[in-house]
Order: sequence, then structure tokens, then C-alpha cells
Amino acid sequence: MSDAVPQSIVVPLTRAAIFLVATIDPGRDNLGSVRGLCADLSGLLRAVGFRSLDGGLTCVMAFGSEAWDRLFGAPRPRDLHPFREIRGVHHAVATPGDILFHIRANRMDLCFELAQQIMARLDGVATIVDETHGFGYFDQRDLMGFVDGTESKRGQAGLDVAIVGDEDADFAGGSYVIVQKYLHDLKGWQTVPVEQQERIIGRTKLTNVELDDATKPSYAHNALTTIVENGEELDIVRDNMPFGELGKGEFGTYFIGYAKSPHRIEQMLQNMFVGNPPGNYDRLLDFSRAVTGSLFFVPSATFLDNVSGDAPAVAAPPDAPSEPPAPARPSPAGDDSLGIGSLKGASAHE
Repeated sequence: MSDAVPQSIVVPLTRAAIFLVATIDPGRDNLGSVRGLCADLSGLLRAVGFRSLDGGLTCVMAFGSEAWDRLFGAPRPRDLHPFREIRGVHHAVATPGDILFHIRANRMDLCFELAQQIMARLDGVATIVDETHGFGYFDQRDLMGFVDGTESKRGQAGLDVAIVGDEDADFAGGSYVIVQKYLHDLKGWQTVPVEQQERIIGRTKLTNVELDDATKPSYAHNALTTIVENGEELDIVRDNMPFGELGKGEFGTYFIGYAKSPHRIEQMLQNMFVGNPPGNYDRLLDFSRAVTGSLFFVPSATFLDNVSGDAPAVAAPPDAPSEPPAPARPSPAGDDSLGIGSLKGASAHE
């Protein structure tokens, strides 16, 4: 296992969070500015966090597939790719996202201050395409009234399921993260009898006890989001947060799931939106609509600290003019080689 230090992925639950998804504006200089922020992020985090030592402030910075190539070049994380939309009984949309910041603390002022400092560095460099302020709701419940995240792994178990190891040694200490913003139809949900709500979720509403297999329907949320392969249950680390705006009438859950491979989260979403078997979909989606969807790679903290402001040695990105090609030279007799080098490049319960 590499000595790379992971970012703060597996941390105690907090009462506040800010989720920022940004796209990098066109221009090669902007890439250098983002790379400069990578190296300076740990310093910003210390500067803000030191003002409240018991505030539990953390920040995870992650990158989308296209942004990784533009910022860092090769090699690239083995399983990094754009979020794959899913069209089933319901639709899991894919939305733009080059950078994710997952900021958590026990107080919203700490989250907000760090977010301000980050965005000051990205002013004129990147555009926020989604900003969500999450809050802890009573005893870890979502706005639908159920405890959320009971089976999410914590501590060493969380590190075991979330952190890349020797299977991709160049990126050991990293992780993959998928985010989705769900809007809830709370008025419709409140018309559903509690007993049926419990069957949809797979747990009792008051006591948070999982329904037994004889009672739980195959379409229950926690049945479809449990992935077993080769006799092993593939878990994830999640840190969902409720959010809401009364004036807009928008209420929901921000889903964020970390894993050492995106496959296990993607299979979970496939089961939810298409069904397992197809058609046996997650009935929670009748009341909860996904309006965003992005996949990112979380490099280790060691990787971020060592990023320089220099551009990677890769082809110019689409927004930069390319150099005219050099005149072709005849190949030596008998040499037809193109001279192309190589690039190096599982569910949770509810």
C-alpha cells in the first residue's frame, strides 16, 4: 500500500455541509490557477479551521474525467469516466462538473468561510453550476422522516471500502465519488400511509429497525441498494444531507457516495432506476427526482499537496489553439511504426 495520505473522506458526521460543483472556464491560465489551488487547499483549510478547533472542518476536492486530463494529463485513475445517465422507469440525469468541493463542519459559518476563500481563488477561473447547503435534521433523519445512512461504513471499515489501494497503485489513497441532488415531493409523500412508507424504505420510521426479509418487498430502497458479488456485500461511504428552500418550495436530499471503485455505486443506481429485475424499481423514486448527477475522482491529500502550477505535458485542451503540425518526414525503409506511446492510465444500504 502506498504511503499517500487520503483526503478527509471518512470523518464523523457533521451538522452542516456545503457542496460546490464547478466547471473550469475556458483559458489555459485558468488551468494553472486551479492547479495552484490544489497545492494551497490544505493551507486554506488550516487557516479557517484553526479559528474553531472543535468545529470539525474538512474539505474534499475531486475532479471530473475531462478536467483530470486537462489539469493533470497522464497517468489517470483507472476507473475514472463521466457519469453515465440511466434511463429506466425514472431518469438519472448526467450534469456538468469539473471540480467538486465537499465541505463539512459542525457549524455552517465554518463551511461558508472556507467556501468563500475557495471561490475567491477561483473568481474568473471557474463557474459554480450547483451549490447546495446541507444541514443535519434532528436524529440523522432526511426530510421524508426516516433515518438516513445507517449502514454507511465508518472508521477503518470506511477506509477499507472507500480508499483505492494496490489495485491502482499510482492513485492509492484516492477514491471515487458520485453526487446526485434529489428533490422530494413531500406533499405526495405525506399522503402515503406510514406502513407503506416503511415498505418503500425497508425500515421502520420511528425506531429505524430494518424490516425482516419476510416483510420487506423486493422493491424496497434498502433491498435494491444492497449489492452482493461473489458472496461479498459491496459497501460504500455516504454522507447525505437534507437541504431546502421554503420560498422555492424545493426540499430534498443531496446524495454523496464514496467508494474505491465507482462500479458498486453505479450498480446501486442501476437497480434503483431500472430495477432488479428490470421493472422492479425503487418506489422511493416516485417521490424523489434526481436533478443532477456527476462522477469525480478524489486524489490523495499527498497528490494535491504536490501539484505544481505548471501545465501537464499533454495535448492542448479544446479551448486553446493548437500548434500547426510539423511537416511529415519519410519513415526509414521497412519501418511502418506509428510511434504511439502508451497511456497508463461495490451497494450500500439506505
